Amino acid sequence: MVDPEHGPGRGDKVGLLGRQVECAVLDRLVDAVRTGESRALVIHGPPGIGKSALLGHLTDSPGDLRVLRAVGIESEMELPFATLHQLCVPLVDRLEHLPGPQRTALETVFGIRAGPPPGRFLVGMAVLSLLCDASQKRPLLCLVDDAHWMDRASAQVLGFVARRLLAESIALVFGARERAPDLLGLPDLEVTGLRGAAAHTLLESATHTRLDHDIRSRFVAETQGNPLALLELPRALSVTQLAGGFGLLNTDTVPGLIEQSFLRRIEDLPEQTRLLLLIAAADPVGDPALVWRAADRLGVTPEEALADGTDGLLSFDLCVTFRHPLVRSAVYRSATESERRSAHLALAEATDPRADPDRRAWHLASATAGPDESVAAELERSAGRAQARGGLAAAAAFLQRSVVLTVDTSRRAERALAAADASLQAGDLDAARRFVDVADQNARSDFQRVRAHLVRSQITFAAGLNRDAPPLLLTAAQRLERFDANLARETYLLAWGTSALVAADAVSLRAISQAMRELPRSTAPPRALDLVTEGYALLVTDGRAAAVPVLKRAAAALADLPALDLLKWGWVANGVSAAVWDDRAMRTMYGRAVEVVRAAGALTELPFCLASLGMATTWTGNFTGAAAIVDEADIVAAATGVPIAPHVKLRLGALRGRTADVEPLISATVEDAGASGQLMGVTVAQWSAAVLYNGLARYEQALAAAQTSARIPELWVSVWVLPELVEAAVRVGDAEAAGGALEGLTDAAEPCDTDWAQGILARCRALLSDGASADGLYRRAIERLARTRLRPELARTHLLYGEWLRRKRRRVEAREHLRTAYTMFAAIGMEAFAERARRELLASGESIRKHRLETSSGDELTPQEKQIALLVRDGFSNPEVGSRLFLSPRTVEWHLRKIFTKLSITSRRQLRDALPRSAYEPAPEHGFRR
Repeated sequence: MVDPEHGPGRGDKVGLLGRQVECAVLDRLVDAVRTGESRALVIHGPPGIGKSALLGHLTDSPGDLRVLRAVGIESEMELPFATLHQLCVPLVDRLEHLPGPQRTALETVFGIRAGPPPGRFLVGMAVLSLLCDASQKRPLLCLVDDAHWMDRASAQVLGFVARRLLAESIALVFGARERAPDLLGLPDLEVTGLRGAAAHTLLESATHTRLDHDIRSRFVAETQGNPLALLELPRALSVTQLAGGFGLLNTDTVPGLIEQSFLRRIEDLPEQTRLLLLIAAADPVGDPALVWRAADRLGVTPEEALADGTDGLLSFDLCVTFRHPLVRSAVYRSATESERRSAHLALAEATDPRADPDRRAWHLASATAGPDESVAAELERSAGRAQARGGLAAAAAFLQRSVVLTVDTSRRAERALAAADASLQAGDLDAARRFVDVADQNARSDFQRVRAHLVRSQITFAAGLNRDAPPLLLTAAQRLERFDANLARETYLLAWGTSALVAADAVSLRAISQAMRELPRSTAPPRALDLVTEGYALLVTDGRAAAVPVLKRAAAALADLPALDLLKWGWVANGVSAAVWDDRAMRTMYGRAVEVVRAAGALTELPFCLASLGMATTWTGNFTGAAAIVDEADIVAAATGVPIAPHVKLRLGALRGRTADVEPLISATVEDAGASGQLMGVTVAQWSAAVLYNGLARYEQALAAAQTSARIPELWVSVWVLPELVEAAVRVGDAEAAGGALEGLTDAAEPCDTDWAQGILARCRALLSDGASADGLYRRAIERLARTRLRPELARTHLLYGEWLRRKRRRVEAREHLRTAYTMFAAIGMEAFAERARRELLASGESIRKHRLETSSGDELTPQEKQIALLVRDGFSNPEVGSRLFLSPRTVEWHLRKIFTKLSITSRRQLRDALPRSAYEPAPEHGFRR
């Protein structure tokens, strides 16, 4: 029922006056999509500026494009994936073409099936695959209007998809008032007001009196050429006001003025028409049948409500559509509280409780004037369903509303706890704090109070790793003991892990460990959680000798740790293998963690798991693999917005010996991590500096860096730095520092009968020995380390032994070990250490040609191209590569064509020859692939 004179169709067409530049941009976008390219664009500008008209221009393109449309709706902002569902519902029949996990993810979030909530970016990959599949037959044009009102889940997913469009025939265009955070970085087109003749023409079309040129110019200037303002504001002014130039306000209030114009038009409508508009404004679905069913309950009939039309403010077609979003808000704001509640109640009664129970609950809540337990319970059930679909933000919203409607204080506390926890998981820390306060105030049992304390502790941890979190988590764990022993033990472990990461308060770590020691032992066979807790506690309170037997049992138990437990506290437990110097178990554990996190779609955790795996990979000398893992971690971190510390980059740069790359990174990390209290970062940076300077034979600097790292009360890196300290101290003649470092290393490594521990310990003892004793220790170190994959450590042992032999004038033997060291360093890519070995060979009297350090024929590839090439070389299919790197299979294929051209090859099989796996790039272990 659109007024032909004032309806949206006319406004949109007139609104394109003066938009030649914008239309040309959009026409080029459509042409690119037709030729097999992808495009994303955010059209942004204030209300009424003509964004919808430009989106309409796109839909007028010839029919060879398939158009999908969605509109963000303010009242649906808290319902997860609401906008995404609008956009994708025409493609539901194509879900069967998706890989199993992706199909399951979309079916879950769209409510087709029940299941655990999928990760946000697994949903993103599924949508990307779905759109790519749909575009195979026909180019796809996806339009999202009012994108500033998209729910957060849809915004994140569609922003994710838009950033990964490359070689598909897809355009994804958003119309928004401003560039939303989830759409930042996308190409944008800012739409500004009309200028010159176009603005005057549009104004004249809306006025019924002749205006003086100066008055007309002032009107255009004060509205800043806003097309909707030029069309609507003249209707709000009298002829004399219009002609005299009165009645205009500050341009900052143009949206308010437009809304006021709509309000006046609404006030002039009959009562039944106004009530119909209110029902439509309160309904986010836009279902004509639902609106009429609700209207019937309030006695509104089509004959009376539409007798004189709706003044072009509302139209009924396949969907109920307002002329402009400001009309919807004006209608809703103009109604009284009582009228709004009546409209929501009618909509709730008209909504099928089986087909759409959550919107029904939302309407019931909006219809309720005061506390209502039955409605609060409905909201609580809706929260459970929302969380099962992966809608943490929606679950939090339902629970928050449920708390408001709850009278019983105990139930109020329980629901407030659930609301706080859901808000925390959804990333809304402010809301989480508010509701945990409500839980505290309404708690009627000690168990409720201690759970509130736990949530408060977790909020502190989520807000940033700092010194406040460990003691809070410790207190929560202690208070939980008499209520839930398992939850208490998990909380102790999280407290311990947080304290170990901060690495700033040995007193706090000891207090947590002592409390863990005092936990009652289970009579049943100990689980992995029990063993990890006990082992970590002993590590701090009684030392490594006491802890190692328990930690070895924990490492064995962790091999079969259920995925759910790994996701909850596995990040703490994975350090067990490193604590017992088991390099093989360390790589296996970290590799499994990456696979489990990927399978679960927990991509916010994936960068951290990849960083751990990358660090473990550097120990093997597989720098190509470690660099590829760093690239993947960076891609995931960028996709998720999760910052990640550059620990692996520091380690790689130090081992490679590239001062220009790593020295600035070391300085920046020390400064940033030190300022924020993240002393783990300082420890890793100074350890890396010690490795770098030992390679460069700058031993004074190596000693200073190693001493700084070793002094920080941290349980892994501060131990790994001790061999660097011993080597540097021996070279500068500081026997006291060398002896102290060896004593600390002996305490840490002696109890661990692994080749890694015993090989490093023998090497360091050799540095402080002489004669036959030193000779035997060097040989033992080489023998033990040769059994491992720790090639950089083996090469360094050959170097140190060769240096010692040369100083003992055993030149023939020295040259043998120095050549071995030099060859290994050159093959691995350890430039500084290779040069140190070459100088020693020259000093031994051997003439040696400088080897070209190992480089790859793939060095001309970009980081992403190299990552794709390595994955394909290792046997991954295009869809598998796409899932791992968040690209569509077609985009992977597009990259592969560029890779083949750069490497002068023509097939996937030839990648094995173009990017050969070196002797120091071992194949993945235990079935996990990089």
